[in-house]
Amino acid sequence: MSEKNSINSIKKRLDEEVEKRNQVGEVSEDKLDPIFVAYRHKDPTISLICALFAYGNVKQIVKFLDSLDFTLLKKSDDEIQEALKDHYYRFQKAEDVIALFIALKRLEEKDSLEDVFKRGYLVNNNLIEGINELISTIKELYPHESQGYNFLISKVTTKTKGSGALKRWMMYLRWMVRYDNIDMGLWSGVDPKDLIIPLDTHTFNVGKKLGLLKRKTYDLQAAIELTDTLKTFDEKDPLKYDFALYRLGQESIV
Repeated sequence: MSEKNSINSIKKRLDEEVEKRNQVGEVSEDKLDPIFVAYRHKDPTISLICALFAYGNVKQIVKFLDSLDFTLLKKSDDEIQEALKDHYYRFQKAEDVIALFIALKRLEEKDSLEDVFKRGYLVNNNLIEGINELISTIKELYPHESQGYNFLISKVTTKTKGSGALKRWMMYLRWMVRYDNIDMGLWSGVDPKDLIIPLDTHTFNVGKKLGLLKRKTYDLQAAIELTDTLKTFDEKDPLKYDFALYRLGQESIV
């Protein structure tokens, strides 16, 4: 089989997988995903909390998210500190969870996540610059340093090779920008073609197995390369393939 025919057959298979997965029941109690919690609220700030804690075992992620009282985002700093003093998740201690809630509460009081993101993004239609603007703003609004917190919100990224893939941020933006039976489309004015795939171990391995990704290093550059390949399948909406690729890997189909 020629390379062109091989790519065409992969595209055909992925298109079928997208159609199969783009169903309301694809995310449920039986098929958990962090967006399962975010979808209940359809709120950008709550969704960001869901996305940033989306690492590790999905059942544990959802269990932790279900333990959070999101009405705290409207409460005082003291009330947040008291309510979350016993909450922790893997690398994040209680003070890290508290710091995120207070920073996001303060941001929402004066601005919105969408507007802050766009201040960075719209300069060059660059997703990474938008994420950097959000990270910088969160850190400024409530300065807090710890290994767990730095892992949670990531750091400002100035290079793509050898740097983290910003997987949880990219997933959050997919939720906010795209709209279908999986993604919520709560934002406007961000072009879906500018999205970058939220590269995790599943999509990284599936991408390599299917010949969509040649880069051997798991980093932001690999996420961009895989996205560029998917743009040859759908230039306007490359991330429509993300959830299907993720499920193929998660369910060990590929």
